[in-house]
Amino acid sequence: MRIDIISVVPELLESPLSYSIPGRAVKKGLVEIHVHNLREYGLGPRQNVDDYSYGGDAGMVMMVEPVFRIIEDLKKERDYDEVIYMAPDGEILDQGIANELSLKENIIILCGHYKGIDERIREHLVTREISVGDYVVSGGEIPAALLADSIIRLIPGVLTDETSALSDSFQDGLVSPPVYTRPVEFNGWKVPDVLLSGNPKLIREWQDAQALERTRERRPGLLHD
Repeated sequence: MRIDIISVVPELLESPLSYSIPGRAVKKGLVEIHVHNLREYGLGPRQNVDDYSYGGDAGMVMMVEPVFRIIEDLKKERDYDEVIYMAPDGEILDQGIANELSLKENIIILCGHYKGIDERIREHLVTREISVGDYVVSGGEIPAALLADSIIRLIPGVLTDETSALSDSFQDGLVSPPVYTRPVEFNGWKVPDVLLSGNPKLIREWQDAQALERTRERRPGLLHD
């Protein structure tokens, strides 16, 4: 899989995608991550990528021409399954979207900045818009890193135990049950007896019940969905 990320602040993406699971996936050759500096396609001697908005609203807007040029150059080299814009008003990222995108071969992620991007980019260049929540951050770089990480960990071979991703929260529409490790007792706090029973059927029933109860308490909207 190949992920190309377009940003005006590429430095923000260096650390999140160079270490831990994404970094190991790159080293294994299971994914390619390429971060592109949009300013290299900027206009004029100052390599401008933004301008004032028509209508007089406050804030600068990313211009259509630099974005068009970089996407066109990328598309000359390969076909892309999706051109994704990290948009505050896009569809909310969930596990189903991550699962779907992990099956793609090549994707582009466009990070917005300033007041946003020229609407013509959204109309003619972007194929999908994804949000990480109903709030606004300084730019699309951190949301892009979140999206990339959620995708990469699902690629076969990335995780040491491939079944781990299948038991993550939200894979079955519920949050995960509580988990414990050694020691069995600490400070008077004990691991539930059922987890020490060695009975896979009883353990699974307990985990299912706990996941359902936690979902009711913490994320009831998932049950309605």
